[in-house]
Amino acid sequence: MNPIDTSEGLTRRGFIKAGAAIGGGLLISFSLPGLMRGAEAGEADFSPNAYVRIDREGRIFLTIQPVEMGQGTYTSMPALIAEELEVGLDQVVIEHAPADDKRYANPMLGFQVTGGSTSVPGNWKPLREAGAAARILLVSAAARQWGVPVDSCKADKGMVLHPDSGWKLGYGELVDAASTLPLPSPIPLKDPSEFKLIGTPAKRTDSPDKVNGKAVFGIDVHPPGMKVAALMLCPVVGGTFESVDPAPAMAVKGVRQVLHTDNSVAVVADHMGAARKGLSLLQIKWNAGANAGVSSESMLKNITAASLEPGVQVRNEGDVKSALAKADRKVEVTYQVPFLAHACLEPVNCTVHVRKDGCDLWLGIQVPARAKAVAAQLTGLPEASVQVHNHLIGGGFGRRLEVDFVADAVKLARQVDYPLKVIWSREEDTRHSTLRPFHYNHLSAGLDTQGRPVAWTHKVTGGSILARWAPAAFVNGIDRDAIRDACGPYAFPNLSVHYVRHDPPAGILPAFWRGVGHTQNAFMVEGLVDELAHLSKTDPFEFRYPLLEKHPRAVKVLQMLREKSAWDTPPAAGRGRGLALTSCFSTYAAQVAEVSVKPNGEVQVHKIITVVDCGIAINPDSVVAQVQGGTIFGLSAVLFGNITFKDGQVEQGNFDTYRVLRINETPQIETFRVESGESPGGLGEVSTVTIAPAVVNAIFAATGKRLRSLPVDPQALRQA
Repeated sequence: MNPIDTSEGLTRRGFIKAGAAIGGGLLISFSLPGLMRGAEAGEADFSPNAYVRIDREGRIFLTIQPVEMGQGTYTSMPALIAEELEVGLDQVVIEHAPADDKRYANPMLGFQVTGGSTSVPGNWKPLREAGAAARILLVSAAARQWGVPVDSCKADKGMVLHPDSGWKLGYGELVDAASTLPLPSPIPLKDPSEFKLIGTPAKRTDSPDKVNGKAVFGIDVHPPGMKVAALMLCPVVGGTFESVDPAPAMAVKGVRQVLHTDNSVAVVADHMGAARKGLSLLQIKWNAGANAGVSSESMLKNITAASLEPGVQVRNEGDVKSALAKADRKVEVTYQVPFLAHACLEPVNCTVHVRKDGCDLWLGIQVPARAKAVAAQLTGLPEASVQVHNHLIGGGFGRRLEVDFVADAVKLARQVDYPLKVIWSREEDTRHSTLRPFHYNHLSAGLDTQGRPVAWTHKVTGGSILARWAPAAFVNGIDRDAIRDACGPYAFPNLSVHYVRHDPPAGILPAFWRGVGHTQNAFMVEGLVDELAHLSKTDPFEFRYPLLEKHPRAVKVLQMLREKSAWDTPPAAGRGRGLALTSCFSTYAAQVAEVSVKPNGEVQVHKIITVVDCGIAINPDSVVAQVQGGTIFGLSAVLFGNITFKDGQVEQGNFDTYRVLRINETPQIETFRVESGESPGGLGEVSTVTIAPAVVNAIFAATGKRLRSLPVDPQALRQA
């Protein structure tokens, strides 16, 4: 998820301070670039948004802004500190940042949020500088104490050593003296050739507790006196609560109360079994409202009509109209992608304790400060009286960028005087999730007599996420997320991109989904590029090379992928290979999928080969894990992902109707990395972007049938 691109903030100067920690020790505080506006304007103070703290026992504490939701933050962030501080990963203790938009803002996005594959790129330099600053001060303090030159001392594994004399002091023995010393400016960083941790495989620091059961996710918390609530929302999206007789639920042993909000009913009990049973017995009257007749068919009709509108021009380069008129061959196509839910393994949940003087929230969320703000608004408490206890997240993918489930929990918790854990069932989570938007896009392209592209147009039609989620970023009628990758990384001599905003009915909320706008448009762009390559009778790799002269890193990725995928040797009989490329989140990635199609139209994906250039890899093992996870997540959507509506209700519920890839369906996945000295790019979402077009292009190679909509429809591929 990358809602707002403010990457220019990375070029700004950051601030670092050193001083004494409360209770003694060394505190390195720093303000990341995204928050420099106030300080640079001449303010006397600034609020640092991250800390490295070393106490008198020598323990190293890192307070980090990104939350851990499976992407490896708890390993990559301390590695950046540990590398420059000359300690091991096992010597850094993670402390999660409290909810505070001002002090703990994402350096690339300007507010407290985990998403957009920004954690490593945003913290790459600031965290290393913090580690280097601490090391310099500690070594200087030791040199002063010994009366020797600084350059005769060195740091190693939490100690400062003087090799000539054999003297050594632990960091904890030096922190008080170090806290009084001035920082050098600028702070020198290691050359990559000196790295010991960065670039070497490391075991995930959060894995042991996740295996042995000690890890605490939001759904695991149990404050004293807590009760559990099972929730049901109005089945019709956007509908409201009308009435309910609580008696059937109250007759269930363990049930305490039946509560409701404007659009939900909850049964409160001592445990989830009783709450679920009580909820199932209720006969609830709902007011379906304006969406009672909404269906997938009606929304398709409406978006198809909207897609014919001119929209807002986003890019206009060259003379597209003239180039298309003169083209030797033209292609005009429509592509579409469906609504998608996030299907996190941990359904959304929130535990809330509302009191007269305060409110506590226990949950896992990507936007803790937003959770704090909505709780303050609903309770009438000042934000300072609301405490957010953020925990590990069992899958985010953009779903936990939302606070709808927080608001529901707070509304219910206001009605009781004890902590209340509100858990959405899998079915409720699927049927009332915010959704990746349904898009219906028109594309066209022209080829000259040599089969080279001379013009490209792309009209994107779909709901706007930014207009709802970050209105300030929705400028001049353009949703910058919706038009990401509208022409890919390719240089077309004549180019036109338009955006038509067409929101779904009220209550159906367009939302970020792993890979965001790239996942919609890369499928379409890479699909049409493949069509053009076939039309021009050019190899798909060869067709792309001339269009990537401004992206030499992309060319290197393709060259390695061609070799690793054995592209130039024929696949096994009945199989086809498909290629897709992306440039997103400052990373270049490409995939080749190898598939076959059974007579009944069922697609079997046999192998996925991925090559990435993500810049410097903090943990090479994490690169492989992220690519594998993103591939499986995206492949689930390619083959099965589709949220459909009938009579205003989502038709899918649990994993039986909203399928995800199963172990026996998972292909062989191989990942290769182009060695690069570039600063790290994001990685958690790139393979989710490329997998759809790679598979669909492979299906064409295997069957000659071109699919321009998702998910894959076996009926369309069934052999007569």
